[in-house]
Amino acid sequence: MAFNFCLKVGLALFTFLNLYSFKVTSRDLQELSMQERHEKWIVRHGREYKDEIEKERHFKIFKENVEFIESFNQNGTQRYKLAINKYADLTTEDFLASYTGLDTSFQQKSNATTSFKYDSQLTDIPLNMDWRESGSVTGIKEQGQCGCCWAFSAVAAIEGAYQIANNELISLSEQELLDCATQNNGCNGGLMTQAYDFLLQNDGGITTETNYPYKQIQSVCSTEQLSSPAVKISGYKVVEPSESALLQAVANQPISVGIAANREFHLYGSGIYDGSCYPKLNHAVTVIGYGTDEDGTNYWLIKNSWGTTWGEEGYMKIVRDVGDEDGHCGIAKIASFPTV
Repeated sequence: MAFNFCLKVGLALFTFLNLYSFKVTSRDLQELSMQERHEKWIVRHGREYKDEIEKERHFKIFKENVEFIESFNQNGTQRYKLAINKYADLTTEDFLASYTGLDTSFQQKSNATTSFKYDSQLTDIPLNMDWRESGSVTGIKEQGQCGCCWAFSAVAAIEGAYQIANNELISLSEQELLDCATQNNGCNGGLMTQAYDFLLQNDGGITTETNYPYKQIQSVCSTEQLSSPAVKISGYKVVEPSESALLQAVANQPISVGIAANREFHLYGSGIYDGSCYPKLNHAVTVIGYGTDEDGTNYWLIKNSWGTTWGEEGYMKIVRDVGDEDGHCGIAKIASFPTV
């Protein structure tokens, strides 16, 4: 009987050790799989770390973000999906600190020529609009680790306005605004209307991206380029803060707007975004259209400045007509556009 007891204990111990070993091995394989995914992600996006300590820190962030993304997407109840984009190894705090840059404290300093207000008598607004289809939108650009989204938003609106008026699409210089529009704070933030004010104070002109290419850092203003503009604006308008007014404005041309971006925005992949928002406006984008999805959901179409690996090849749909005049994530709060 003692022998049988010992045999049972031994078998139980053997089974326990095997199960424990299986669990450890499974966990190790899961970790190895995540590490392999991180390595492939590094190659795909050309990511570099200064040492193994930094790499390990960003691996942990990558792992947390991937788990968050997959858990979110498996829920399957949202209108949008998240994605493992080129910013997946950054915390949202670090990402927003480096890749946004809207500073609304400049809002009281701008000198808009006129305001754009909602006209209740206007009824011939298209049901759908996508300014890309009219050739009024340049390709997706990338601001990098410089908080000058305000420059990209302003330039995209100028490019669109000029193309609509002159049937010629010209890629214009964000770097000129970054270097020369000292009313703003360069890579530390700014506002689109301040950029328009700068241009108007200098005869309204802005040069091409080819003549004054983007460097992802603020530098000394090139006065030579200021004297050879490719496009001139005649003024700008601030849109009444309502989705109704914004809709009428976007029906005429691409519009600069602010938005309250957060973690889900940072990791957005596709679909109509109706998720949570940051407590305040912190990023600038350009609304280049609007439409209605197959299920009847209305949306805004925006052009971002985070490269083509973010979102829908650099673009995003965000829910429209949410019952709040400021719009989802404040998209209608500080809209503006240039006139040419």
